[in-house]
Amino acid sequence: MSAYDPVGTARTAIANASRIVVLTGAGISTDSGIPDFRGPEGVWTKDPDAEMLSSFDVWVSDPEVRRRAWASRLTSPFAVAAPNRGHRAITTIDESGRLELLVTQNIDRLHHRAGTSPDRIVEIHGNAHESVCLECGDHQPIDATLARVEAGDPEPLCEAIVDGHACGGMLKSATISFGQALIAEDLERAQLAAASCDLLLAVGSTLSVYPVAGLVPLAGASGATLIIVNGDPTAMDGLADLVLHADISTTLDELVEGLPDLPG
Repeated sequence: MSAYDPVGTARTAIANASRIVVLTGAGISTDSGIPDFRGPEGVWTKDPDAEMLSSFDVWVSDPEVRRRAWASRLTSPFAVAAPNRGHRAITTIDESGRLELLVTQNIDRLHHRAGTSPDRIVEIHGNAHESVCLECGDHQPIDATLARVEAGDPEPLCEAIVDGHACGGMLKSATISFGQALIAEDLERAQLAAASCDLLLAVGSTLSVYPVAGLVPLAGASGATLIIVNGDPTAMDGLADLVLHADISTTLDELVEGLPDLPG
């Protein structure tokens, strides 16, 4: 009797699927030098006070928090991080014609840089490469805002021209913070894809943050095969058809090895 091969079983399931939803969390980007949040070496594990910087209510009410957050972005790894094998494996699924939607909880845009089609990506928590005005909604590249911080403006305000004058509204990175509503259209698109996919691949997420974690049981209830790849146990392991607790980049590389394109 041959030994059970979970990686081979998962590879076969992916090859046999035609409508795959991929859900990624911070764990897929740790090999790119971006630490996760809740893992043993996570940002919030090592510094619980850092989580406060991700609270929307605190952001809008505490100027000192805003100044700390803008200053911390000057040394953020986001600007220099490069996609790793895990990101490129997801791109392989896209290029094979199987990717229905990639829902990422990450704000680093590494899936874009790896070559996954932007029209198949939902950044459910926004992105850290733009700033947004909370008053007028103007979006700008984050580099322009950070240049002002580096030049000595610790809390830059919006310079967009509104009715002939500079807006002056509060700026924030274009990320969705705790206490801030998700973009309804993005969540609806993710839920519709999960309800109609034939396989959901969850990668690098603790699957403990809702409503995004709810995509897993939604896909399962609709008959999709559920595969979880993570370094540690997740809140949804009991629902999955296959759970691979292993190095994420290496495992994803193995899962797409030799993946053929869909016919047509």
